[in-house]
Amino acid sequence: MARFRKKRLASIVATVITSILIVVGQRYGWFDTLNETAQTVQPGLYRVEEFADGDTIAVDMNGAKETIRFIGVDTPETHDPRKAVQCFGQAAADFTKNLIGKNNVRLEADPLNTNRDRYNRLLRYVYLPNGTLVNLEIIKQGYGFAYTSFPFSKVDEFSAAQKEARESGRGLWSSCNPSPNQYGGFTSNDAP
Repeated sequence: MARFRKKRLASIVATVITSILIVVGQRYGWFDTLNETAQTVQPGLYRVEEFADGDTIAVDMNGAKETIRFIGVDTPETHDPRKAVQCFGQAAADFTKNLIGKNNVRLEADPLNTNRDRYNRLLRYVYLPNGTLVNLEIIKQGYGFAYTSFPFSKVDEFSAAQKEARESGRGLWSSCNPSPNQYGGFTSNDAP
């Protein structure tokens, strides 16, 4: 009987200690990065520290530099060591830099998309203070393609914007003769 009481007491003590650790861990954020989801909210505006290319920026996120990959848009490459600079790559990078300018940006996750890509970049919609969705504007003006290989909630809107830009011959659609790629989207040709 004494052995049974000792086992039961040990079980109760272990449960209490585990419960305390969970409560303390939640209170101090020990588990915050274990299950980071796309619903992560970053309220406020963030200062852009760097423009990597037409679809990637780095922001100052509460004192830490965080690389942001724009959801649903793919611009021609400018810095990929495996590829030549693509047609309209520099123009797309310049467009994004000029569009954002010195503005701070608001970031928004998409509940259908993953939180980070395979390069550990945050995947986000990027908004200007006036409400302009940078991701969509890049596509509308013909500086990038709708990147529909992964699910996101604005896929229909982005695809329609691409169709309109293509039919109107805007940007790279009139200059680069984009070709279909293996992912169901388009790829810009190498720069002339």
